[in-house]
Amino acid sequence: MTNDHTSVNRAALAAQIAKASLLHGDFTLRSGRKSSYYLDKYRFSTRPEILSQLGKLFNSEIQRLEADCGPIQQLAGAELGGIPLVTAASLETGKPSIFVRNAKKDYGTAKQVEGIITKGDRVVFLEDVATTGGQSVEAIEVLRTAGAEVCAVICVIDRQEGARENIEGAGVVFESLFTRQDLGVKD
Repeated sequence: MTNDHTSVNRAALAAQIAKASLLHGDFTLRSGRKSSYYLDKYRFSTRPEILSQLGKLFNSEIQRLEADCGPIQQLAGAELGGIPLVTAASLETGKPSIFVRNAKKDYGTAKQVEGIITKGDRVVFLEDVATTGGQSVEAIEVLRTAGAEVCAVICVIDRQEGARENIEGAGVVFESLFTRQDLGVKD
């Protein structure tokens, strides 16, 4: 509910995220692609000093989106990595959050989306690290099926390997707080 983005030093936060999460080696990404570097989201999304600053940056982006496209009712994040991000953003914005499971659970309420969605709710989906945008596109479809209008995806880090094109191809605005270059990752 505050527009406190001026208190976040973006360059210092990018350096904190890189120091906490940037690993070098041989990695296979969710997309199946091979990479010589990996951004371990759990190494930054479990750090309160980083999460509090990310919450402020998410708040600024959400306010900007609302100025362009109207009120946002909900924030969404995918299990497991998106939960701390959407929680930090929810606390900063005062907007309720919903959690998208990778698959419907087969017990209890058997839901794939936890939280309350009212048909037509305008939702912003928050993502940790976007490579091809596959998880975001899957979550967009789940949220749409549940009755939400997904207005945008905001990721913490865009690896710049096709996520923007795939998410925008699904008819959703794509924003990122940082790119791989912001974290000092060379091509």
